[in-house]
Amino acid sequence: MKNIFDLQVSNELIQRIEKLTPETKPLWGKMAVDQMLAHCIIAYEMAFTDKHPKPNALLRFLLKTFVKSGVVNEKPYPKNARTAPVFIIADRRNFEKEKDQLIAYIKKTQELGASYFEGKESPSFGPMTAQEWNNLFFKHLDHHLTQFGV
Repeated sequence: MKNIFDLQVSNELIQRIEKLTPETKPLWGKMAVDQMLAHCIIAYEMAFTDKHPKPNALLRFLLKTFVKSGVVNEKPYPKNARTAPVFIIADRRNFEKEKDQLIAYIKKTQELGASYFEGKESPSFGPMTAQEWNNLFFKHLDHHLTQFGV
């Protein structure tokens, strides 16, 4: 798995994002490109903001027990996999605004580095290692950028 904390890897992801246009169509799935960008931002909002509510204790236990390993391991996500309700973007968004925000989060993540994320708490999964955060961020972005052919 590539290391999102590495400047070269972050720049590669940004270059892929820069290839998207408001007209870019997915190779699979239902999201429009602006919705995909907003969808990808949510993982970063969960790491950097309190915008999204923390799951209750029971749901958090279930997420840690049954979902976390599939999210943070190195196995790619399958096409058309289900997503958590908080990640569903039903409305259309401003493409440029979402693109700029996602790029800003990628840069912030890289600049803060792995040490910032070591032991950092995920609202859904509890404390995670920097490697788990890396896998979550990189795998999710790579999956959706591939979905949109970049």
